[in-house]
Amino acid sequence: MIEKRLAELGIVLPSAATPAFQYVPVTMHERLAFVSGQLPRQGEALVTGKVGWDVDLEQGRHAARLCILQGLACLKQALGSLDRVDRILKITGFVASAPGFNQQPRVIDAASELLVQLFGDAGKHARSAVGVAELPRNAAVEIELIVALR
Repeated sequence: MIEKRLAELGIVLPSAATPAFQYVPVTMHERLAFVSGQLPRQGEALVTGKVGWDVDLEQGRHAARLCILQGLACLKQALGSLDRVDRILKITGFVASAPGFNQQPRVIDAASELLVQLFGDAGKHARSAVGVAELPRNAAVEIELIVALR
């Protein structure tokens, strides 16, 4: 079902990123999957810089969508199929923010909107959108997910 929806929207999931540090992309417990923070990868490159300075709002929103696609790719790799997703429970979005930038919710809205496009009502979720001084590898955005499984 979700694979069909991705195809309808013309979305191809990227390859799941391999962690460079000591963590796993996804852990599961009972009917929950916890997806580690994902960075905005475009092929081998990352969207980098501070939103509100090097990165404008639309580029930040694009970065948030890339994070979600990377998270879904990791989830698919762990589950075998995204059809095992029952509901997106929560996302936490971190936005590397220039001084005075306070539109983190608008940046992370792009990720929320994409999840609702893909999963419908099951994509509606609780959320935090947090501004931070720095992210790993100078990434502009990082997003983690908590997902309920079938």
